[in-house]
Amino acid sequence: QVQLVESGGGLVQAGGSLRLTCAASGSILRTYEMGWYRQPPGKQRELVATITRGMSTNYADSVKGRFTISRDNAKNTVYLQMNSLEPEDTAVYYCNARLIPIATMTLRDYWGKGTLVTVSS
Repeated sequence: QVQLVESGGGLVQAGGSLRLTCAASGSILRTYEMGWYRQPPGKQRELVATITRGMSTNYADSVKGRFTISRDNAKNTVYLQMNSLEPEDTAVYYCNARLIPIATMTLRDYWGKGTLVTVSS
């Protein structure tokens, strides 16, 4: 059974940094695009950043220059380095991965349960 597990969230002051990690576990044939999304309090989930297997990246305008997404294909793991954090970055951050589990051999999206990031002013 494939699972995505996020870690690294917490409370930080404005201007600080956090690094989120998301590891995909289980019997996985291949992982394709991975990414981070977030849901601020009272708002809808939004894209933060994505990264392809070939390391091409895409960022939301609001985080460009402050956040960096990276991945380790051998470990099926994706990271999000968040610098210069702002109170507006407060949200639950969710990991997403598009992958093929060996059990089904069918490409589909998986989501983690989320990790809370709180930025105080």
